Amino acid sequence: MCGIVGYVGDKFVDSLLVAGLERLEYRGYDSAGIATLNRGRLKIKKTAGKIQLLKEKLKEDPLDGELGIGHTRWATHGEPTTGNAHPHTDCREEIAVIHNGIIENYESLRDKLIKEGHIFKTDTDTEIIAHLIEKFLKDDLHLAVRKSLKFLKVSPPATGLRYLNSELISTSV
Repeated sequence: MCGIVGYVGDKFVDSLLVAGLERLEYRGYDSAGIATLNRGRLKIKKTAGKIQLLKEKLKEDPLDGELGIGHTRWATHGEPTTGNAHPHTDCREEIAVIHNGIIENYESLRDKLIKEGHIFKTDTDTEIIAHLIEKFLKDDLHLAVRKSLKFLKVSPPATGLRYLNSELISTSV
């Protein structure tokens, strides 16, 4: 289980995302993170532990932007560490993904993507999604996401996913 939030607008995106995560903290105590997009640049902050730690980190170094996504995590794959906290990115750190659910075939997908040259930074199943989108991304982000989702065996069948990339796109699936 986890909590997922998103925001598009002109207010202070990081504080709004954290406020949303605080309301959802009961859905995940292990870690928290946000990704924001500002002038085409993706920025990410994550912490292991409670949302208060993320809040403190953002006070020291705030993230601004036009939109963002946030996640609280209850670990199912990978230890509850800062590195395993969502959002997760692709190799170029141009796509950020947060997800609720379990990807049952992530080990075989991970092995295939590693053979294709993808470099993984975490032990989570969610990172697979960012790398699959990267693999299929030519021109159309939405098409790349749809192609990626066809490869995933997820549980429960209705799973939550949000992604954003450096082209000012934020979408829920």
